[in-house]
Amino acid sequence: MSESRLADASMDFAVMILRLTENIKQHFSLVNQLERSATSIGANIREANYASSKPDFAAKLQIALKECYETEYWLELMWRTEILPEESIKAALHDCGEIRRMLITSINTIKSHIKN
Repeated sequence: MSESRLADASMDFAVMILRLTENIKQHFSLVNQLERSATSIGANIREANYASSKPDFAAKLQIALKECYETEYWLELMWRTEILPEESIKAALHDCGEIRRMLITSINTIKSHIKN
């Protein structure tokens, strides 16, 4: 899996989330949590590129994966509470799911290389 593809997807996703939430005036704490977790995905992927070892690289991607799961939680919460429109949430959840799958593939690949 190309790490630049993953980095590009996570950057595009962070931009989408920031644009999606920029006009929400209420629920500051929820918006803050969503923005922090969504932007953290890409930050950890970028940080992984400068890991000191393969296990460190895998650990950074694992953190990005955890942030992905957290982001999905906040998106689902905003959907259920109707803070954001359903169509926007569906698109964001789809993109987050794609990133999650890419991360899982990357983590599994690097872990298989660590064992060998």
